[in-house]
Amino acid sequence: MNPIAVIDFETTGLSPAQGDRATEIAVVVLEGTQVVGRFQSLMNAGVRISPFIEAYTGISNEMIRAAPPAAEVMDEAARFVGDMPLVAHNASFDQRFWAAELARLGRPSRPGPSMACTLLLSRRLYPEAGSFRLGSLAEYHAIAPAGRAHRAMADAEVAAGLLSRIRCDIRERYQVDEAPHELLLKLQRSPRKALPKAIQGYFESLRAQ
Repeated sequence: MNPIAVIDFETTGLSPAQGDRATEIAVVVLEGTQVVGRFQSLMNAGVRISPFIEAYTGISNEMIRAAPPAAEVMDEAARFVGDMPLVAHNASFDQRFWAAELARLGRPSRPGPSMACTLLLSRRLYPEAGSFRLGSLAEYHAIAPAGRAHRAMADAEVAAGLLSRIRCDIRERYQVDEAPHELLLKLQRSPRKALPKAIQGYFESLRAQ
């Protein structure tokens, strides 16, 4: 299967529109269920981290002062990802920071909702899970933690494990050979009861091409 990049940001807050900046990024590259690449770095955006965020992520102002500049890290991350499809847990959050940090470099982000979301997909596939936080879904699927929660690489590793489980379950439940990125994007926008029809329509459209 084509490689796919699972990303996670740690940040100073919830919204780049409110002046919040990224403090750490991690990328885990999957080919099928196999991890074939990793990228991780703290980054210094020149924005102070509040005591609440420091306690939440474990990332301190002292750590950030010693980190490379955000522009340098994001340029390297963008080159590492290249044109690979992107996935994140609660992807709307990560997509905002990905776009905002790249915009500061003068790099265009990808148009539209091009980042697949393991949270939205989990809502459709596992309604019985109850909680759709990454940690809760990891417990539900018995995915082992990869380090401290709310650090970028640990969360990206768990999200990659969740993505692998999602793609496997789609193949098994719906009797299809693959669950490519474009199908994931289609399913996360579909009502849960419409998933079989959405999958059928996706593969019919491929055969018609």
